[in-house]
Amino acid sequence: MNFSSKLLEDAVNEFSKLPGVGQKTALRLVLHLLGKEQEEVDTFGNSIIRLKRDIKHCQVCHNISDLPVCSICSSTKRDKEVICVVEDTRDVMAIENTSQYFGAYHVLGGLISPMDGIGPSDLFIDSLVQRVATTPVKEIILALSATMEGDTTLFYLYKRLKDFQVPITTIARGIAFGGELEYADEITLGRSIVTRVPYVSSIKM
Repeated sequence: MNFSSKLLEDAVNEFSKLPGVGQKTALRLVLHLLGKEQEEVDTFGNSIIRLKRDIKHCQVCHNISDLPVCSICSSTKRDKEVICVVEDTRDVMAIENTSQYFGAYHVLGGLISPMDGIGPSDLFIDSLVQRVATTPVKEIILALSATMEGDTTLFYLYKRLKDFQVPITTIARGIAFGGELEYADEITLGRSIVTRVPYVSSIKM
């Protein structure tokens, strides 16, 4: 792609580094910004700078937050004794959009994937175990994607948590194998949460 401006080329190259954004899409986005007023572009740029500089991760569940403890963990309306374990913030948002879950969360920060060099120590698993060991918990819901990495992580978490004598459930497989939670429609995901089953039963199926 030939550019008439080095500044334009640099901006397009940066945008094209984003997932799912090719050079043509990046060029369209950059040209769109060029057509905006300076104040709008400044607001856009500053929001990204503030996001990276000021964003926090909840000290309790590791969800993305503006404060040291996120709004879900600090809410008096949530059942803190039910913990839903998810891969990342996108899954928290997906489950919240169903309006079918009113407990707490624990964000792992990824899934175990030996091929990608991601092991248990790279995730927030130890803090989950510590949380279950030190606070009252009446149920742990393992809500991970129906993928090979998700199932590997499910099995590892079950081995780490089963001795606490806390019911461990997993979401019903209304989601096809290979499907990721964030892409499931709200009705299917909501039903999967409501009709969750004991994890041991899912192993035997």
